[in-house]
Amino acid sequence: MLIGITGQIGAGKTTAADILKTMGAVVIDADKIGRKVVETNPKLIQKLARAFGPQILTPAGNLRRKKTAEIAFSTEKNRNLLNSLVHPYLLRELRQQVRIYLAQKKVVVIDAALLLDWKLDNLVDVTLVIGCSQEKRLARLIKRGLSKSDALARMKSQLPFRDYQKGADRIILNSSTKAAFKRKVQKWADSFFD
Repeated sequence: MLIGITGQIGAGKTTAADILKTMGAVVIDADKIGRKVVETNPKLIQKLARAFGPQILTPAGNLRRKKTAEIAFSTEKNRNLLNSLVHPYLLRELRQQVRIYLAQKKVVVIDAALLLDWKLDNLVDVTLVIGCSQEKRLARLIKRGLSKSDALARMKSQLPFRDYQKGADRIILNSSTKAAFKRKVQKWADSFFD
């Protein structure tokens, strides 16, 4: 069983994935893969530096992720450029992990905000969308350390919730307590772990 979890930033995708992990699933986190490929692939790092300037690199040649994000999310053009450079590397690694883990485990989860953008909903058996109000998502992002303007820019760069709804096999709202959300996710997923 391959489950895709998606939704807007700050909705609770990773929390849902963590709940499924405690139930026995293997979780493939697209954000972690993205960080790994931009931090460990010298060819990609050089492409990013050519695209966004040498200020995104430390003197040792490592990527300054925060600076890169500031520049990349400042305009739609920059965001699209970042995505065009990073996503081929990310998706290659993600698909490889899916093949490996599906051969080993009964339930595999892809945690990816861009699941629908990447058309991975065609790959998974079921697409779970996590929903949450804009106000709660903004508060969560600020609590994570993003500035309000950075959080709003990232939120604005994503699909509207109605587009996530169209791609969903199931929607779970994360608008109450963590305990209530956990119960909803466990109840929905229970049959996958028989």
